Amino acid sequence: MTKPLTVLKSVGPKLVPFFKTVAIYFVLFGDEERSSIFFCIVKLLPIISLILFVLMHGMNLSEYYRYSRRILIGLVLSCFGDAFLVWKKTYFEAGIIMFALAQLQYARAFGWRPFNPYAGTVFAVLSGVIFYHLQTSLEGILMYMVGGYLVLISIMGWRAVARVRFFDDLWTWTKLSSCAGAICFMISDLTIAVDKFVRPVPFAHPIIMVTYYAAQFGISLSVVDSPLEELMNVD
Repeated sequence: MTKPLTVLKSVGPKLVPFFKTVAIYFVLFGDEERSSIFFCIVKLLPIISLILFVLMHGMNLSEYYRYSRRILIGLVLSCFGDAFLVWKKTYFEAGIIMFALAQLQYARAFGWRPFNPYAGTVFAVLSGVIFYHLQTSLEGILMYMVGGYLVLISIMGWRAVARVRFFDDLWTWTKLSSCAGAICFMISDLTIAVDKFVRPVPFAHPIIMVTYYAAQFGISLSVVDSPLEELMNVD
């Protein structure tokens, strides 16, 4: 455990802006959302700090930074999605599209090896059950958009979980962080869906934002040793 602790100590200072901006967000807007430019800026600051965190760990067009590039693109797309969802009454569909593209980038980063069809089956069944309960409250284009988004986030979650194989020496603390991040992302989006389309969820806003920021944090943290992973052709 000394190596992960040493690495975490070295990256800790780079994460200070993220934790500070998250704290600022919850101090100012921990109880409810607002539809204002100021709220939008404060909401985006933690994700922008994670974008800078990923960039500080190196970035170029070589294959060794392929993972980091895809995570970076996913974070940028998430920023656009966050901005659209500040004014969700007008731009909710645009927000879905941005986050769907972000999930696609995260899934591409996690890769397809090991395949783990068992985990894929679990996520497929789970997304089917969720869509079954949501579809009665959906109509028009939203039914297809929500269905498509469920497919993409389920694939993202499957690929994050599939990377963690405890008994084959294919797991690392960074893979665990991306796995935890993916699961938090699904919890956050499920809370949004239930609160918007099914019934009000108590304390929905803090639940959504805590799990969302935790998700992006876990996924971003996984870039720390990604160049080495690419070099070893593990993914």
